[in-house]
Amino acid sequence: MESGASLGVLGRIHPTCFTSRSGLCSQRDLSTSHPPLNVSYPMPKGFSCRATTKDNSVSIAERKMSLEYHSDLEMCSLTALSPLDGRYWGKTKDLAPYMSEFGLIRFRVLVEVNWLVKLSQIPEVTEVPSFSEEAQTYLEGLVKEFSMSDALSVKEIEKVTNHDVKAVEYFLKQKCQSHPEISKVIEFFHFSCTSEDINNLAHALMLKEAVNKVLFPVMDELIEALSIMAKENAHIAMLARTHGQPASPTTLGKEMAIFAVRLSRERQAISQVALLGKFAGAVGNYNAHLAAYPDINWHRIAEDFVKSLGLSFNPYVTQIESHDYIARLFHAVIRFNNILMDFNWDVWGYISLGYFKQITKAGEIGSSTMPHKVNPIDFENSVGNLEVANGVLSCLSMKLSISRWQRDLTDSTVLRNMGVGLGNSLLAYKSALQGIAKLQVNEACLSKDLDQSWEVLAEPIQTVMRRYGIPEPYEKLKELTRGRAVNKESIQEFIEELELPEEAKYNLLKLTPHTYVGAAVELARAVDVAIDLVNGSKVL
Repeated sequence: MESGASLGVLGRIHPTCFTSRSGLCSQRDLSTSHPPLNVSYPMPKGFSCRATTKDNSVSIAERKMSLEYHSDLEMCSLTALSPLDGRYWGKTKDLAPYMSEFGLIRFRVLVEVNWLVKLSQIPEVTEVPSFSEEAQTYLEGLVKEFSMSDALSVKEIEKVTNHDVKAVEYFLKQKCQSHPEISKVIEFFHFSCTSEDINNLAHALMLKEAVNKVLFPVMDELIEALSIMAKENAHIAMLARTHGQPASPTTLGKEMAIFAVRLSRERQAISQVALLGKFAGAVGNYNAHLAAYPDINWHRIAEDFVKSLGLSFNPYVTQIESHDYIARLFHAVIRFNNILMDFNWDVWGYISLGYFKQITKAGEIGSSTMPHKVNPIDFENSVGNLEVANGVLSCLSMKLSISRWQRDLTDSTVLRNMGVGLGNSLLAYKSALQGIAKLQVNEACLSKDLDQSWEVLAEPIQTVMRRYGIPEPYEKLKELTRGRAVNKESIQEFIEELELPEEAKYNLLKLTPHTYVGAAVELARAVDVAIDLVNGSKVL
């Protein structure tokens, strides 16, 4: 689905959220791609993110932290159980409008309101006439201006209902009961719906918006950064290592190009996953719909409705949409993450070898005891978060495809962790980008390694010997090079003694570890054609 795909007849949402960092609350626009609305919402009475105890007259600083009261602390950046909401909030906050509880609630509101509007457009549902322009604008406002205050109101209702989706329905009825036109049809909120009709579409929209607006831009930035590294270093020869041992030379740029292309393939695979939605009632058969309006083609209505939200329609479902597409999506993200992990470890190794220096920043400390150290912490941080992300995403992928009979509730609590897997992925991507920005190629070190590895020319020499029929070429080079010190002089002396055509001998004598790089330079310079970021980047 292209980026212009609709979120329904009410369009897109501009969320405003109250958040706390450093223990203080402030109003903040959380939208990453839209300007904030010119509206403001008062802080709900008694709502605070400051770290306090039940005894508000005594501050944390005045009391000794102990197991007796630590559980009474309200959430702030220092008491968040997840580092995504604490230490790393600054790098992961862009996901909050989509993958948080707030995001889930507001997408539920979007679905419920859009469904009421859809009912008003069905001629056979005479009980819900077409809305006036003013009523339509009012309903649009419920979605576009949905605020943290509104979300807190839903949560207050949920304390009574003990049912999160029903709380959204009651919230909308409360908001519309004073509207003279909409109040006449408020019982058509949630008409013929099971909770999962609302939830599955909300979850799909959460993923759609989070991946398109937050993850894809950072993934593309990573791929572009590697593409730039590939082109800028296309000509810089580098000793390759297979099994950790010196091998035929390559170029630094070509090795970076490999990762750019690998990541771009998986990024494209993610964009090709169809996000599915169902809207078929309690067990997927439109039972209640047909009981109320037996002459309406509810299958067609449901398909139109799901597609109007920019999703693909799944007609064969139980009470839930089977979540197979989520497993497919997360498996693709896992593959992307694994490739990035491979890159992180390779660069970590190159830093260890001295192929890269790291640009230092005034005031930063590498080691608390060894002043000389500049540790590759960004790449290590990226690896750690990729491992956490893949653990969560793998768990979700394996679990979500399984549901007992027509429905069990195990997926409900598991789905709330989607933001954890994507959040750690996002953090890892940004850490890798931060590390890449610090890299500085140490050409002198790369050149020194090549100068000390003349044995790598054994490969081209024995290959040319094969061409011209010299017997046992491999064995002769093995005897010359294996376990022995090899230098320029010994290699060239060996070549001079070969019975080869003069041109072939001349070409071999010209070879050095610096020039024996095959097509690496051309491959690195052509990386943009391979990844085609401009024309090839798609969205969900």
